[in-house]
Amino acid sequence: MYVSINRGGHGAQITFGLNKISVDAMVRLYKTLLMACQRNQDAANFVHNGKKIVGVALNYMCAVKARKVPTPTVPLVFLKPTSSYLREGCPIVLPKVFTKVAYEVELGVVIGSRCKNVTKEHAMEHVAGYCLALDLTAQCNLTAARATGGPWTLGKGFDTATPVSSFIPFDAVKDPHALPLWLKVNGELRQSGCTADLVFKVPDIISYVSKHMTLEENDLILTGTPHGSDVFKSGDVIECGLADLAKIKFNATKNFFIAKQSSVFFHLLAGQFIYTCSMVQASKVAGK
Repeated sequence: MYVSINRGGHGAQITFGLNKISVDAMVRLYKTLLMACQRNQDAANFVHNGKKIVGVALNYMCAVKARKVPTPTVPLVFLKPTSSYLREGCPIVLPKVFTKVAYEVELGVVIGSRCKNVTKEHAMEHVAGYCLALDLTAQCNLTAARATGGPWTLGKGFDTATPVSSFIPFDAVKDPHALPLWLKVNGELRQSGCTADLVFKVPDIISYVSKHMTLEENDLILTGTPHGSDVFKSGDVIECGLADLAKIKFNATKNFFIAKQSSVFFHLLAGQFIYTCSMVQASKVAGK
């Protein structure tokens, strides 16, 4: 920005302006802010627009110590389908084929822009924001899969296996590695931890995964769960929180039709009411 003063015969004239460098800088800043705003708007719909969910197992030191296993030297990565997403207000449906399904509370990282072979130093540039998530796990299936060296897909990817909160913008989180998280079952605290205990931090995970597969906008990374994961059952109420940023609450059921029963009953009742009103109105018209 510059200011020029021209002293002429009719007094002083002051002119304000922007030089070429300032204009270019402001244009770049405007475009950056606009893209960031658009990215946040798009990322808020990650449940509908995301292409994949990437999970990381055994990524809390407290869990490693509790299980008395070696600390992983690289992130233990698995995939979940986006059909496993569940938003608050709908129940967790436990598949009849599974006898043991466990809760796992986690920090979710929402990718904001496409990245491949990104370095740790630049990984956070591709993060749009976060969410609170549950990585529900059929332990009965995973136990058998581990024993035979089989995939984890069925035990991790069943319908409603990934309940999530609303989107948390990037700027709302000062440090993703200083967030307390907790989980309760029927009001009883079952899990309590902090993301400071992560074995592999968020940039480590993004960089590692991007070396093997392209991360795309609205993809979700589940960063792991602290010690305390255990089995829950139909009828239980699962509630969890992430600092003061998010809380979610879900009821668990075994039968999808039971979960929908109240909704179906309401629609049937509403339909009957509308039919009755129309018949009453028709009789009034006929009586005139």
